Amino acid sequence: MRRRLINSTLAVVLVVIAVFGISLVIVETRTIENSAQESVQSEAVRLESIVDSRLVGGERVESGILSEQITPERYARIEIPGRPVIEIGTRPKGGIISAQLKGGQGESVRVEASRSTVSREVGRTLLVILAVALLAVVAAVFLAVRQANRLTAPLIDLAETAERLGSGDPRPRHRRYGVPELDRVADVLDSSAERIARMLTAERRLAADASHQLRTPLTALSMRLEEITLTDDPDTVKEEATIALTQVERLTDVVQRLLTNSRDPKSSSAVTFDLDEVVKQQIEEWRPASRSEGRAIVRSGKQGLRAVGTPGAVSQVLATLIENSLMHGDGTVALRTRVTGNQAVVEVTDEGPGVPPDLGARVFERTVSGRNSTGLGLAVARDLAEADGGRLELLQANPPVFALFLGREADQTESGGAV
Repeated sequence: MRRRLINSTLAVVLVVIAVFGISLVIVETRTIENSAQESVQSEAVRLESIVDSRLVGGERVESGILSEQITPERYARIEIPGRPVIEIGTRPKGGIISAQLKGGQGESVRVEASRSTVSREVGRTLLVILAVALLAVVAAVFLAVRQANRLTAPLIDLAETAERLGSGDPRPRHRRYGVPELDRVADVLDSSAERIARMLTAERRLAADASHQLRTPLTALSMRLEEITLTDDPDTVKEEATIALTQVERLTDVVQRLLTNSRDPKSSSAVTFDLDEVVKQQIEEWRPASRSEGRAIVRSGKQGLRAVGTPGAVSQVLATLIENSLMHGDGTVALRTRVTGNQAVVEVTDEGPGVPPDLGARVFERTVSGRNSTGLGLAVARDLAEADGGRLELLQANPPVFALFLGREADQTESGGAV
């Protein structure tokens, strides 16, 4: 493309120079010839008037007197009836330019000039025109190369940007080139880069969330299956299998929830559900893990609460909080349900050292962790809670108290109890 731009520009310039150059040469040649002819004619008129006036006055007509009236390079011939012919200068050879006049006394005056003078003048003019044309061609080459670089360099840069996008580097370059059409292409590529970056970020986030969120139910399911393999009691096998099926259903719900959030983070499938059932399910699910570590899980607070949310998401949030307590905390893990205003609250606490002071509220940020974990659990749990219109907060750092706030169905009968 660069070569084509240069060649096309030069072709246009050469055509213009040829058309106007030839026209200018023709016009200048005619102008020089006409000027030479007029000069010779003017000298012939002047010489004839002098000869005529001297003849009328009875004065002598000699070559010495008349030679001063014409240009030295020119030839003059004066013929006076009854007198010898007077010649001034050397008669030119080859092509000539001449002018001849008749006077009132019968005299004839003829002035001649060599056409070589005109040819030399035309040659000088032609050299000037050629020099100007050459300068125009050089200037055209310079401008053509500059313009070609100005147009092709952005195209090469845009091609590199497109190649980077195709190779998985979606960083926008935000380069503009001062050409509206190319800047429009750059805008589209930058917008595409930003969209691709958001999509890749969402995909990576989905992969990280899925990896973290599926780990807990899969671990619990694995523990249930181990219980089944270690017992010969049919009732125990049936009980553990039933719990395992429940966990599979919850695992399916978690997967569906992750996919839904990845498509539309603001989407919500909140319903009214029995909060006691979800809390009880989590206690039963995590009790084997707590027993294996010599710890207990207890529940207290108000019962009979009906909350608004997605049971699968609420289960996942509670599972994350319980897992954190078992992994990072110490002593008994306590779940407490209460009511505040029009919200149902589930608090999860333990007897461990709590959240380090340097973390504080940052504990909900992704990749932030105080115990060499992934730092995704609490961040994903907060996202799940907010997707249902609730919220997850750290009420107290030491001992740690995490609280899940959910919408509550009105006019509920409240009672207290402990497990």
